[in-house]
Amino acid sequence: MDLSQAYASLPGDLASTISLLVVALAGLGLVVFDAFNNRHAATPWIAGLALLAGFVFEVMHISGPEELVYYNMMRAGGAASFVNALVLGSGVLTVILSVPYLKKIGHNVGEVYAMILFATVGMLVLGSANNLVTVFVGLETMSICLYILTGFVRSGSGSSESAFKYFLLGAFSTGFFLYGIALLYGATGTMEISAMRAAVEGGGSVLFWAGVALLLVGFLFKVSAAPFHMWTPDVYQGAPTTITGFMSTASKAAAFAALILILHVALPAERWSGVLAIFAVITMVLGNVIALSQSNIKRMLAYSSIAHAGYVLVGLASGSTAGYSGALFYLMVYTIMNIGAFGVVALLEWDNKEGSEQTLDSLAGIGHKKPILGWTMAVFMFSLAGFPPLAGFLGKWAVFAPAIDAGLVWLAVIGVLTSAVSAYYYLRVLVVFFMKPEDAQSGAHETTFAIPRSSAAVLILCVVLLFVFGVSTSMIDLTQGFFDSGITAVTLP
Repeated sequence: MDLSQAYASLPGDLASTISLLVVALAGLGLVVFDAFNNRHAATPWIAGLALLAGFVFEVMHISGPEELVYYNMMRAGGAASFVNALVLGSGVLTVILSVPYLKKIGHNVGEVYAMILFATVGMLVLGSANNLVTVFVGLETMSICLYILTGFVRSGSGSSESAFKYFLLGAFSTGFFLYGIALLYGATGTMEISAMRAAVEGGGSVLFWAGVALLLVGFLFKVSAAPFHMWTPDVYQGAPTTITGFMSTASKAAAFAALILILHVALPAERWSGVLAIFAVITMVLGNVIALSQSNIKRMLAYSSIAHAGYVLVGLASGSTAGYSGALFYLMVYTIMNIGAFGVVALLEWDNKEGSEQTLDSLAGIGHKKPILGWTMAVFMFSLAGFPPLAGFLGKWAVFAPAIDAGLVWLAVIGVLTSAVSAYYYLRVLVVFFMKPEDAQSGAHETTFAIPRSSAAVLILCVVLLFVFGVSTSMIDLTQGFFDSGITAVTLP
């Protein structure tokens, strides 16, 4: 269709992306509302309800056909709705956990919830992108908001330092990403993702493959894959804990979704599978080995996050639809596990420095003092390690099995071995929680320490979901259906 018809289809496009519009308008409304009602109790409610409304809308459209909207710049329904629901669900849980947490650290400001909404808008655009321009707009909208969220506790040097490092390295990776897009445009003459396929089938020029390489560097930075992971431990350690959970899950899901689309639609597996396999090995080994020596639990979870990016890359390296669907399922499971784990850590934070200096050993015996936190953390750690019947086990099977089917047995073996290594530092958390004597110096053991009901409800919900998705393959079948029915990415006629 020509450009004039794009305006005629605008009402239908708006109806297909109601979740994006609701979240964006709610973010703008919160900025104005907070200007006249600073720290009002209704602020998190507005943010949470907007995210929840978007989540419900996307869930209702997951089983529907995928369609192109906004002049073929974005996708709606099907796989796009699955990723959007994942991002929005993560946002809802983050808002719920953030309310008591931000009050505890004395930074319950309305701008935080507005930034969460705007970051979510960027993630929705990125996860639904069907054009390199849309990918870039979503990526940068998300990143700028995350820079602000990382450093909004300006009274703490750790948070400010983390934000500064994140901004500098993020800007550097953006240069790679943008230059890659420019090279791809120069090689193909279009920003449409599917147009890359024609260039590849024609052999691909040096200009084209240089663009692909730079584009891949940008994506690997955003998903914390080694050797582009340098920012992750410092940023996760210094950022407010609930924001760290949001950053480590929703942003990673959106970035991986865009990468999966590009790999599935534009690049034949035989040309890049080996490259991703190498990155997967480096990421899994480095993340798990360095996590062994961490004494700070947030820093340990940061290296754990790096390792899990490697597991997702194993599925992508298979180059099959089963590997892509397994990666989407793993991202969902990882989101549930990490939101829960960081939720527990946020409740146990007592150093008044966003947990940046708090050691794991200072939480000795807390599992007996606060059983709900101890036992929910046990479920999250067992699931992260990949123990059945929890969803973490099924998630790893979903990404390792396609690699074996694709002949990458050695890669799957390395993945299993590194998962076995991870069991040491995950189970160490439980040893400290339940088997070490209490540390009298720990502020987490104060008698005034209480668990908000809303936070407890989020943790219990995450535990239930991990058990449900650990014994049912229905979500794997659902994600596989996205590729069997054909993920949409077409060029304009």
